[in-house]
Amino acid sequence: MPNTPQAHLDLRYSDSAATAPPWPEAEALLAEAELFWISTVRPDGRPHVTPLPAVWSDGALHFCTGPKERKAKNLAGNPHVVLTTGTNTWDKGYDLVVEGEAIRVADDDRLRELAAAWETKYGSFWHFEVREGYFHHGPGHALVFAVAPRTVFGFGKGEPFSQTRWRFG
Repeated sequence: MPNTPQAHLDLRYSDSAATAPPWPEAEALLAEAELFWISTVRPDGRPHVTPLPAVWSDGALHFCTGPKERKAKNLAGNPHVVLTTGTNTWDKGYDLVVEGEAIRVADDDRLRELAAAWETKYGSFWHFEVREGYFHHGPGHALVFAVAPRTVFGFGKGEPFSQTRWRFG
């Protein structure tokens, strides 16, 4: 990553015993997370949210989608996204919210690296062939996007509760 952000603990929403985790800890959670929820914006301004797998690589989250899927259509008009991951519990775990811009990855060499990362993380079902700037899987093909974080929020749940913000340049 070109710059490492400083963590800022928001004392308004954090227990007095809380500390802000360093960025490498949050980055490790992003790399390990299996499921993310992506929020995009429809052409009429309404939000669209859907779950998907993602891979953390070279300072960015990467996801793929079919070119005719709602999220791909939304991204064509507005590249701003939020990707959320964490635990579905109130009093344990850590949630992360990544805000950024989805940029299409179309370089076949980079796509091959990402395809290998998908298969390593998720297994052989997620085996992608790479041709002409797309992931190919079965009869279909998919666009791949990278989201380098602009801002990341972290929410520690339980003892102690915390809210941390990392800002990137």
